[in-house]
Amino acid sequence: MNKKLLLAGFMLAAVSMNISAQQKDGGISQKMLSEIKKSQSQGAADKALFNAIASNSINDLAKNFATAGELDTHFSVETKKQNIHNQKQSGRCWMFSGFNVIRGNFAAQSDSLKVDLSQDYLFFYDQLEKANLFLQGVIDCANKPMDDKRVQFFFKNPLNDGGTFCGVADLTEKYGVVPMSAMPETFSAENTSKMASLITSKLREYGLKLRKMVAEKKSKQAIQAEKTQMLGTVYHMLKLTLGEPVTEFTYAFKDKNGKSLEAKKYTPKEFFKLLTGKESLNGTFIMVMNDPRREYYKTYEVDFDRHTYDGHNWKYLNLPMDEIAKLAIASLKDGKKMYSSYDVGKFLDRKRGYCDVNNFDYGSLFSTTFPMNKAERIETFDSGSTHAMTLSAVDLDAQGNPLKWKVENSWGPSWGQGGCLIMTNEWFNEYMFRLVVDKKYVSEKLLKLADQKPVMVMPEDPLFGVDE
Repeated sequence: MNKKLLLAGFMLAAVSMNISAQQKDGGISQKMLSEIKKSQSQGAADKALFNAIASNSINDLAKNFATAGELDTHFSVETKKQNIHNQKQSGRCWMFSGFNVIRGNFAAQSDSLKVDLSQDYLFFYDQLEKANLFLQGVIDCANKPMDDKRVQFFFKNPLNDGGTFCGVADLTEKYGVVPMSAMPETFSAENTSKMASLITSKLREYGLKLRKMVAEKKSKQAIQAEKTQMLGTVYHMLKLTLGEPVTEFTYAFKDKNGKSLEAKKYTPKEFFKLLTGKESLNGTFIMVMNDPRREYYKTYEVDFDRHTYDGHNWKYLNLPMDEIAKLAIASLKDGKKMYSSYDVGKFLDRKRGYCDVNNFDYGSLFSTTFPMNKAERIETFDSGSTHAMTLSAVDLDAQGNPLKWKVENSWGPSWGQGGCLIMTNEWFNEYMFRLVVDKKYVSEKLLKLADQKPVMVMPEDPLFGVDE
């Protein structure tokens, strides 16, 4: 047969196979595409909208003019103001919010003394502990195949800088805290991506080596010795990027007039106890959450979701939003701030630092609707807890019902309302997820429910990402 004819035959067969593959049931056929195109409006309005959207921000065009007036910044219940910090290009909002609670409570108890805490110090140990959590998790799962879900869970994210309040509790119990002056922020603390990517790559390399050692039936002692050496390398990398943690420091508080008091020496654990009056935050609080997909008044625990291998998974009591609001109001009335987390990007007016479900009218702009409720948004990964902030104020009506809330954010003092964010109660109900509240504001009934045996849930669940 002529070679040219043979080649042409192969090409025709290939084209035929490609056309056949592109016409598989469920694909977009030419007929379906034609129907889709016919459904589109061709009027001047769509052309004008395209011209506008093509050269402008969607949020600018969807902004609801009716809500663009001056904000009501009055709050009937408000805790003491404090310095606003900036997490910059890092995912440490959970630590900033947790520290806001610690120093806010200290300021309320001491009346005049204030302190700014070093995020860099505790972040060093957070990253070291998470590295160990990964390495030990790899050892524990070493007899499972690489495509096992748990093995993939560890190798997918060996290290991250997100977290929850449980990390604040476990890490401060183990390592204490230091003032910001004792260990200030470094470039890598404020810009974590490159440091994290290098350590992550090293950990994955180490993870493979540990799996090989287990497969070769090396002794437990040999494996642990190897893990210790690996953590030595991680410690060295953290030391060069974040600085080596201080073990003792001298610090002088200032009174309300700015006058320095007597300087004293402290260890990090001594300083933590001085600020909190406790050896540990563990056991003093409960975490509540609003997850309308699951049964209320039940306790749930997220497996593998902790900062330290020997620490606590985060556990929460699932409550309706009205119950969560009551807890929050009780704490705020007593002057106590709280760790809380949200899907902060939804309907956020960044220029004003204002969250309102009516801030933007996306439906009218695109001639459609967005009707999913909170449960549907969670189960489809459309919404979930993404960012921790410190709940600091609430405005109540004459009947004691919340109208709006305020949080201290960690995006710097020049952002929003002096570094704070105001949210309507409607937005709060739709996009607030977690609250950490001192047990003294919780009823005996809810405390008993919080102590019930938890239902274990997996970290792959749509709602259980870390706060960043």
